[in-house]
This record gives sequence, C-alpha cells and structure tokens, in this order.
Amino acid sequence: MANQDSGNERATPEFRGVSELALDAKGRLAVPARHRDAIVAAGERRLVLTADPDRCLLVYPLAAWAPIQARLMALSSFDARIRGLQRLLVGHADDAELDAAGRILVPPALRRYASLDRRVVLVGQGRKFELWDDASWAARTAQAIAFDANALPPELDGFSL
Repeated sequence: MANQDSGNERATPEFRGVSELALDAKGRLAVPARHRDAIVAAGERRLVLTADPDRCLLVYPLAAWAPIQARLMALSSFDARIRGLQRLLVGHADDAELDAAGRILVPPALRRYASLDRRVVLVGQGRKFELWDDASWAARTAQAIAFDANALPPELDGFSL
C-alpha cells in the first residue's frame, strides 16, 4: 500500500480499491481504516479535496497535492483553457483534516458540485482518491465495461493484464 522513498522521507501512500461509504448529516466522510492508517503513517492528517471535470471529487494527501497545484499555477493564465482548469482545480480546492474519528468534512460547495448526497463511493487511484455519488459511479462503471475494444487509445496498444 505504500512506496518506500529513499533517504529519510516517509512512505508515500498508494491507494487502491473501491469503498462504498455514507456521508453523515453534516457531510463528514469516515475514511476507511486501511487508507487512514496509510495517510497517518506517511505523516499526514491533512487532505485536499477538489473538483474533477468528470463531476466527482479528487482527494489528495496534502503532500501529493502541493506539487500539482504549484505546477498548475505556474502555467500561463493568458490561455483561457488553462485559466479554466486553474479555476476548477485550485479554485475549488479545500483543505480537510482527519478528525479524531478518522473523518473529513466534505464542504457543501463540493458536495453540490459532485451531487453527493448520502451514499458515496471512494475509489483509490494511486496517489489520490476519487469520491463519487454512488449512482454516478455505477453509471461510469457500466460505461467502462461496455467499451469498444477497437476504439482504445493508441497508448493502450499491446497493454495486457
């Protein structure tokens, strides 16, 4: 679940798996213990939540998010497409800290953006998570299963599981 870094740096958490969860009435999400333990073991308690163009939320440990934000904000804002992406990703970014019960608060604006109500799905994606409304996740999964093998991107030529 973690990659070992060289030197004195702590392990970088690697997140995998799908967890079906529920937001409580205040919009708090209980991070599954296996992920919470990996985050804390890496010296983190702070996470960053932001909007994704697919209408889900991205959830990063702060240390994984910081270089992404720095790189994105170093791009020229004179390009309207870049400025739009900066607004979406950095403008919607919100800090969340794991509380004593291992929960994070998902801010109301982000809950509205991703149409999160009560039932949600947390999907490990390596160094980050995606947080989906369960119905949207089911639709995306059905779409992924129904792909046309002849329409795969060229980057997947020769890829095998």
